[in-house]
Amino acid sequence: MTIKSSVYALLVSVALITTTGCGMNDSSDEVPFAGASTSRDAADRAEKVSSEIYDLIGLKGRASETRPGVMGCSEKDRAKYFRVFHPWTFTPAAGGDLRGVMERLKGDLTRHGWTVVRYGPDSSRDRNLTLTADHDEKKVSVEITYNAKEDPADLSIFLVSGCYQTPDGEEVHRF
Repeated sequence: MTIKSSVYALLVSVALITTTGCGMNDSSDEVPFAGASTSRDAADRAEKVSSEIYDLIGLKGRASETRPGVMGCSEKDRAKYFRVFHPWTFTPAAGGDLRGVMERLKGDLTRHGWTVVRYGPDSSRDRNLTLTADHDEKKVSVEITYNAKEDPADLSIFLVSGCYQTPDGEEVHRF
């Protein structure tokens, strides 16, 4: 069975983000507080941010139809606190369209309130170009990986929120 490197990148991202937090320009590993929300409303916000990133990609293509998921906040009560993650893949309509998109995204994200905290090749065998950025106001972080050696080449996007607390009387719905 062959597993694409984008799946490996996703699994590594989940492991790293789950254990270290999502950054958001905080020098510590503590995950920032994102406010009070139901898990469904937080998931809707994550999809909206993913749509904004899709628009910044600026190419015709197809996004995978994955939905956001819910995970716990490390060392917090899982019944009251949660984070939302949204992994998805963008595949361009034409294979060569992704050349130069990462450099453009780096500038476009910055112009839209994101802070790029890492840009360069990852540690995989393929040395995929990876961009990690935080949006302090929205309390989200994104990792975008250009899988140039895939056929067809694609972008793996992994968005993760800060830590939400459920409003009184609500519970965390995990999906």
